[in-house]
Order: sequence, then C-alpha cells, then structure tokens
Amino acid sequence: MASHGQPEPDAEFPLSGLQARTPEERYGLALEKAREALRRQDPQIKGWQSGADYYPDETGDKGYWVLQFWGEDYRITYPEGEVRHAATGETPPITEQILMLHYLATADGNPMASQWAAFRELPGGLAYDAAFQGRTAHRLTAAFGRDVEGFIRAARALGGERLAFGDASFLFRIFPRLWLAVVLYAADEEFGASASVLFDGAADHYLPTEDLAVLGGLLASRLIRAARRG
Repeated sequence: MASHGQPEPDAEFPLSGLQARTPEERYGLALEKAREALRRQDPQIKGWQSGADYYPDETGDKGYWVLQFWGEDYRITYPEGEVRHAATGETPPITEQILMLHYLATADGNPMASQWAAFRELPGGLAYDAAFQGRTAHRLTAAFGRDVEGFIRAARALGGERLAFGDASFLFRIFPRLWLAVVLYAADEEFGASASVLFDGAADHYLPTEDLAVLGGLLASRLIRAARRG
C-alpha cells in the first residue's frame, strides 16, 4: 500500500515502537495522508478523471463521490474522505478505503490501454516482481493448478468475465478504469501449472505500483476464499 514515504505495512508501528496489532494501527496514518491528498484536489475534476460520479451540495464546498469498487457502489465524502458502502452504510476494511482514496487521487483520465501488462512491466515493478508473484501467482497456482473448474466457479462468483487465454482466464473490472485479469494454465503430463495476474496497460495512471501489488494480492485472496466457499 503506497504510503508516500511512510513505513512499509510490515514495519513497526511508529508511534509506540511496538508491532502493529490491528489494521487501524498499521494503516491509520496512511489513511489520513490519503484523505489529505484528496482534499487538495478539485472534486469535480477527480470525478471525471476516475469515472466516479460527484454530487456537490448546495454550497459547492462539500459533496460526495459514488465510486464503483468490485461491482458495488461506495460513497466517499468530500472533503472528509470518509468511505462507506452506498447501500448498507458499512465502512469497508481500512486497506480497501485507502485503495479507493488513492484511486481517486491518482486517476488522471488517461485512456485505458486495452492491452495487458505484467506486474514487472509497471513503473518500478521489476524490483518487486518476485514478491508480487509470491503474493499472487504462486498462491493461485497452488489453489487452482489442478482445479480449473474450481477457478472458473470462483471467478464467476466474483463477477469475472471470461477471456480466451490459457485453460481459463477472466477479466475483473475492479474500478471503473482499472481492470485486472487472471490467466490459469493447468498442469499436464509435460508442464506444471501456472497462473498470472495481469493489469490494463494504463494501470499506473490510476494507482501507484505499490497499490497495484496490494490489489493483485486482494484479487488472489478473494478467488481462493470464493473457491473454499464452493
């Protein structure tokens, strides 16, 4: 999760010197910095650049965005930057709040590339590709390398759209202008199984590379959980 110069998520909690025990302790400062970064920007422009709908109040000084994240609407207030599920009013996990705020703040309206890119092809991605593959591809391969049908069921449960790559592949429209794909090659007598998480080629116009790594890991985790639920 990009934190603009703050300690990495696994670093010790900076205020106490103790290991962070909750997501709020670990990411609380990053959340406040994300809110502050978004507060300094024009909300109408951010709505256009990100594909979110912005609704100002009567004064024009306050308002809120409605942003789609994983097929569901979230209401994000301006200038406070508070994130809630539009239908239920529930607050999502803090890491997802930060991803949504960073998406709004980073989005520059660049057209989507309509071609897929590996993580290593993203700005700065090569240096962290091994860690990213451990977080995504290796886990997906272990979970689905011999269970293509299980992967298909899990991907459909998450709203994935079928693609034509590999033995099975799906597109996931996680944000309005930030799409990911997962491609699975099943094991056979000659080759071992493999999986890969891909990004639209313009993904870096909508999230920093660190956050794209988090998003890829989140996608892998959701697929694995969906498969366990059956």
